[in-house]
Amino acid sequence: MGRPGPLDGAVREAFTVSWNKARDLVRTGKITVNGAVVTDTLHRVAVGAALSLNMAAPRRSRQVLAEDAIVFLDAHVVVVRKPSGIATIPYQEQEEHTLDEQLRTYLTRKTKDKSGVAALGVVHRLDKETSGLIVFTRTWLAKKSLTDQFRAHTVHRRYMAIAHGDVRKATYRTHLLENRGDGLRGSFEQSRFARGKRPDDAKYAVTHIEPVEKLQGATLVRCILETGRTHQIRIHLSEAGHPIVGERVYSRHFTGPEIPAPRLMLHAAELGFVHPATNLEVRFEEPLPKDFLETLARLRR
Repeated sequence: MGRPGPLDGAVREAFTVSWNKARDLVRTGKITVNGAVVTDTLHRVAVGAALSLNMAAPRRSRQVLAEDAIVFLDAHVVVVRKPSGIATIPYQEQEEHTLDEQLRTYLTRKTKDKSGVAALGVVHRLDKETSGLIVFTRTWLAKKSLTDQFRAHTVHRRYMAIAHGDVRKATYRTHLLENRGDGLRGSFEQSRFARGKRPDDAKYAVTHIEPVEKLQGATLVRCILETGRTHQIRIHLSEAGHPIVGERVYSRHFTGPEIPAPRLMLHAAELGFVHPATNLEVRFEEPLPKDFLETLARLRR
């Protein structure tokens, strides 16, 4: 190990694996620190700690969401406060303990009725390292209603982020590509294809950025989504020269001093939509989590 840091980074370095593989090894109980199994990817590892990998470690029991993770629950929708480090749905084959899996387990135990759990619908997602509010549907009609609202961009979503540099108020309007030419998602307007015809599958993306507080080498910003494309906030801020603190994918061209952080400093703070049964607008707010506040406090000093 080189320096103190989160366990997933130490595992990645020690065993030469990808970030996703490192986190999966930790979460599935395959990693021990000084002889003890640790399943928290953000667990701080001291210099000199002994890391061991045991691929034969028994499969962990099915996880279930804590009661306080449920923000709102009725027969139609369930709003959840997602912690960082959990994927919304499986992105890799055999990926375990995703948020939807844990929610299904929670609802089955709470309601003793698997019929309602079978209809659990995913209508939007948060990145694995992003924390904050997310809504699932519990009926097919609710899923259609919420899906239509997301497609029409009428759902209210406000994020908080800590971004490198002095970020100014701006609105970014670009067309996102699956591959901007280097294997990563990105804006057509800033890709190697920008002088050619825009591909039909490029997706229009709009992000409004508002600075909230200037920090040491960074800025606390409010991000309001007008559209909701994959990695939209991360891409727009990175392309503007202000990658989010803790960014590990879209920061390869950033030339400034990189601020260390235990994870991506992005938090879904507000979520609002029209309830599919009552047709009334509902809105939820979620305070900044502990690791975000700790990074914020460090950059205020």
